[in-house]
Amino acid sequence: MSLRTLDLRGTPPPYEGALPRPPAPGSDVHDVVAQILRQVRAEGDAAVVRYTAELDRVDVSDGLRVPPDEIEKACSDADPDLWRALEVAFARILTYHAHEGTPPGDLVEGGITVSHLTRAVERAGLYAPGGRARYPSTVLMTAAPARVAGVGSIALCVPPAADGHIDAATLCAAAIAGIDEVYRIGGAQAIAAMAYGTESVPAVDVIAGPGNAYVAEAKRQLSGVVGVASAFAGPSEIVVVAGPDAPAEFAAVDLVVQAEHGPDGLAWLVTWDLGQAAAISEEVDRIVAASSRRADLEATLATAGIVCLVDGPVQALAVANAIAPEHLQLMVPDVEGVALLALVQNAGAVFIGPWSPASMGDYIAGPNHVLPTNRTARFASALRADDFRKHVHAVRVTPDALGALGPLVVTLAETEGLPAHADSVRRRLEVLDALDVLDALDAEGPT
Repeated sequence: MSLRTLDLRGTPPPYEGALPRPPAPGSDVHDVVAQILRQVRAEGDAAVVRYTAELDRVDVSDGLRVPPDEIEKACSDADPDLWRALEVAFARILTYHAHEGTPPGDLVEGGITVSHLTRAVERAGLYAPGGRARYPSTVLMTAAPARVAGVGSIALCVPPAADGHIDAATLCAAAIAGIDEVYRIGGAQAIAAMAYGTESVPAVDVIAGPGNAYVAEAKRQLSGVVGVASAFAGPSEIVVVAGPDAPAEFAAVDLVVQAEHGPDGLAWLVTWDLGQAAAISEEVDRIVAASSRRADLEATLATAGIVCLVDGPVQALAVANAIAPEHLQLMVPDVEGVALLALVQNAGAVFIGPWSPASMGDYIAGPNHVLPTNRTARFASALRADDFRKHVHAVRVTPDALGALGPLVVTLAETEGLPAHADSVRRRLEVLDALDVLDALDAEGPT
């Protein structure tokens, strides 16, 4: 049986202490990643080339950047159906991010006006997994919000295949998304190159995009050197909440969908129906046995494939909130799913009903598929245009407002032992007082 059973029937929430936890992120790769970061920072391209040869077994010594003519050829040779699918997906993603929200207007109160300024970062670095796999959809998902935000230039890093090239579908996606530069590097060395800058890779201001444990740890260590968008998107996760009427084959395949991304992920089935638990587990075993990615599925399910039995829907959502999964599938009738949505506190994305698989969100629904993992959905959200923006407030004060509120500021500054803060207001108040005296004299007229 691929999924272990965790029986929480009769156990009231909260469930924090009752749930198994994966090892702390990065605990086994910290030193390796730290060494890579140090070497790339010190040696630049030479270290990137060396680690790519050592870790990816690919020689990229003849150049890290993918030549523009190679991208052009990939586009000209692209299957028209693939190109159209990428275009439609990107247009829909752009449309969604453009409607995320607009900055609030000026706030005017008591003579003080606060304006909200939004500024895009100048340069963004995107990461899409590659090497043995290809994820052109991730290129679209990361580029769309950066484009909507108004980022000046966008760079993309993708691990190369064994022949040193980036697959054509990924290059097509990069062209459709208007990415300015594509680099054939992956792993922690790619994150370091974008954060610090090398001879070939100019430094960026924000890095976005999912990756393996080494990529996630590199972003974690470099947070502060560079902006890291959308928490730390790592190995894929799903929690399927299945009610008595959930089609077993749908629930099973949705568990497998995320597990096929490979090891270190998470696939939980939460149900209050014993018959469903057995039926879905059997269907998972059947799918795994027949899959071309059986090894990846078995590796994930062996460590994080779990059937969790609970007393009812409310307890099922309490389990889901404690896990804070990347994907939450509410495999119940639509009406019940909408009701349960009110109980969702922690999830990267929620999919309601039997006809809403996470795969729709992964590709073409519009919202981003770069989602918070490893319980960061407790405080983080899907990638959005705002991850590529800075927010600045601008303050204007009228003389009347300074006169009315300035003395309070003087008091506060002096209380904190900051005389210059107090003096910056006091001097202005003195000028205002002098002006008031002159105005009063003018009003009295000559004596």
